[in-house]
Amino acid sequence: MKRFFKGSLILALCISLVLGALSVAYPQQKSTLGQYPTIKGYEKATGKKITKFNEAPMLQELVKQGKLPSVEKRLPEEPAVVEPIEEIGQYGGTWKRAALSPADTVIHARIGYEPLVRMARDGKSVIPNVCQSWKISEGGRVFTLFLRKGMKWSDGEPFTADDIYFWYSDVLSNKEIAPTFPSWLTVGGDPVKVEKVDDYTIKFRFSRPYPLFLEYLASPSGIGIIDYPKHYLKQFHPKYTSKEKLDAMVKEAGFQAWYQLFSNKAQAYTNPALPSVRAWVLRSEPTATRIIAERNPYYWKVDPEGNQLPYIDRVAWDLVQNTEMITLKAVQGDIDMQGRNIAFKDYTLLMENRDKGNYRVFLWDDGKTGSAVFFNQNYNKDKYIASLLRNVKFRTALSLAINRDEVNQLIYLGQAPPTYMMFPIKSLQNDPEIRKLYEYNIAEANRLLDSIGLTKKDKDGFRLRPDGKPIQLVITTNLGYAIHPDVMELIAQYWNKVGIKTAVDAISGSLWWPRIQANDYQIAGYTAEFNSNSFTITYSTVSLVPSGSGSYWCPLWASWYTSRGKTGEKPTGDALKLVYIFDKIKLTTDQKEKEKLTEEMFRIWAKNLWVIPTAGSYSLPVVVKNNFRNVPKDGTLSYPLLSPGYLNPEQFFIKESK
Repeated sequence: MKRFFKGSLILALCISLVLGALSVAYPQQKSTLGQYPTIKGYEKATGKKITKFNEAPMLQELVKQGKLPSVEKRLPEEPAVVEPIEEIGQYGGTWKRAALSPADTVIHARIGYEPLVRMARDGKSVIPNVCQSWKISEGGRVFTLFLRKGMKWSDGEPFTADDIYFWYSDVLSNKEIAPTFPSWLTVGGDPVKVEKVDDYTIKFRFSRPYPLFLEYLASPSGIGIIDYPKHYLKQFHPKYTSKEKLDAMVKEAGFQAWYQLFSNKAQAYTNPALPSVRAWVLRSEPTATRIIAERNPYYWKVDPEGNQLPYIDRVAWDLVQNTEMITLKAVQGDIDMQGRNIAFKDYTLLMENRDKGNYRVFLWDDGKTGSAVFFNQNYNKDKYIASLLRNVKFRTALSLAINRDEVNQLIYLGQAPPTYMMFPIKSLQNDPEIRKLYEYNIAEANRLLDSIGLTKKDKDGFRLRPDGKPIQLVITTNLGYAIHPDVMELIAQYWNKVGIKTAVDAISGSLWWPRIQANDYQIAGYTAEFNSNSFTITYSTVSLVPSGSGSYWCPLWASWYTSRGKTGEKPTGDALKLVYIFDKIKLTTDQKEKEKLTEEMFRIWAKNLWVIPTAGSYSLPVVVKNNFRNVPKDGTLSYPLLSPGYLNPEQFFIKESK
């Protein structure tokens, strides 16, 4: 049915909950998962032994100088073992990339994907990561995670259960830092309770069985849990520092309140002094034009020969003004490996310059639909326009007015599958009534617009409002993603042809989120977070259900859901029905029931056309230098997998001639 429904390790765990408490350690993992939880697990699964540890030459030198302990003392008692995709790598070099801003480096997520548990390279299995094993008990209500003894932060301080508990008790549970408790950590209206058992054991306790918890931990929702080193951040927290000292630091840093200072110090992009457990640690000031991340000398993973990872010494991002400059750098051979912000429209250009730039071009599934329009159901600045956006006949007419075949040829070079192929459920793909919603049918589009009273037009053929002025729609889109503005310009032309005057407002990435959060847009031009090959309940549903910041078709309803009714507006009608179904899915352990509910959720979403995609999916070019190794030819840029994080970037390496 989809990745989430086929062979998912989480579902197997959920089914077995009825048998009682379950302990998981994974000693027999297959190499396709990419990572073994411990050396013992690796040796048992492969029959091979790891007898010694090795380290990068730059770290050997620091050990000789007495500036670092030996590699044996820096690693935990049981390091994770990462199996290289192609071959054991070489140490050294700088991984050259480009970014639009310091935050665009995504060092905390995509390049530094290190949650407590992670998605494996197969894209569907959840495996241990920062924790080396877990146990599920009390009928699926309690999750006990066992951390790695001897694991350390990048500054050499111990990483323990105290750090996880600090995140829970002093960050997540502090109203000034986190005004709302995350909905993914709330079950049946009750927030999770986190308990420290001992220095290397932590418990997550829910009031009801929660079969999706581990998958949430491995998703974008769970990546920030390991970002709060207590030994460092407590100096900026009033629970651990006197008011006088804290006030002085707040004033010196130019902030108004302690929680602003704390949030600043807890963010790697604004504080290079923040300790990390990721493979590379940012060392550049946020004002730098070239952002540098250096290898973490205390990184806790090794390869099958005992070589401490990562192989590459540092990652460097040149900050540029737009995506066109990123493509130019790629063509010139100045990028080692990158898919982010490289547009499909430049595929031909990239292919033509492969020899010149000494690189390969892979096509990876983006893990999403083609560019889509999101009709903001909460738009309130113009009552008449708002009423149109909420009219399903109006939305249907605009869907039928889009010439998707032309979009496919002009933007996707004929490579995109039909829109109805986006669904991860075959019955939806084969449903003629659903297919009909995405067919090009100008006559029917005009008929529907006439049927809702939009019959009067001006001399240019644009349909008029009751006050005699032309109906004017504005599609707001993000310049940070090169493909969306191009598609939105075409959509505006199609809508103009049926008399709906439409303009495109392409804004920078820095303005995108403030605009979305302020509910200051009519229609958003972005993409839905799923396709037939990539769908997860824990993240992809943000495009289907009012459930998160990416629910562009209903930001106020999503705010209501994530805040548990404290902010935003309560959904109505079918949107509220989606919320009820979504909540039921999250707590359902029966596989057939889960599939039935998911199909119902998709059908409601499809028939309402709150979101109108232009294609079923699309691929994006990934530029890989010829000597940049351990990168698979086939992959995905899917955000739920934090790509390329799910591929273990720590095992990428730069191959030099010997």
